Amino acid sequence: MTLSEYVNKRNGVPIGNSKSLRNNLYRSLGAKNFSTFWNYWNPIFGFYLGKYIFKPLKKIFPIGVALLFTFIFCGMIHDAVTTIYRWKISLFFTIWFSLMGISVLLTRYFNHNFNKQKWIFRAAVNLSIIGICFLLTLYLTRLQSGI
Repeated sequence: MTLSEYVNKRNGVPIGNSKSLRNNLYRSLGAKNFSTFWNYWNPIFGFYLGKYIFKPLKKIFPIGVALLFTFIFCGMIHDAVTTIYRWKISLFFTIWFSLMGISVLLTRYFNHNFNKQKWIFRAAVNLSIIGICFLLTLYLTRLQSGI
């Protein structure tokens, strides 16, 4: 599958379409579970993470471990960008994405599925998981830095 085909599959419109962002937000936030949220969120980045990180890792590791390592890698990429920009080493995104990866695995394990709920409820649940992981990351980074 090409990048264009992947984006069209995820957003329902071709790459660069004026409805792309709207569709991305609607589909990702209203996803039936947190795992599906990540299938729709940022399809361009997701395409490359899936192709070059997740697929090779799942040949070596169980799918859950490969998924968690993919989230960790994604966090490390975000941290590399902020480290270059700020000239200060940061692991904030690595921790945050690790927690979100663990959340994906936990919600899969517990068969988290709100498909029959209204969109606003599903969006609130998905945003809440992201927010809880963010707050936990703030706590852990402050704890680590001794504040």
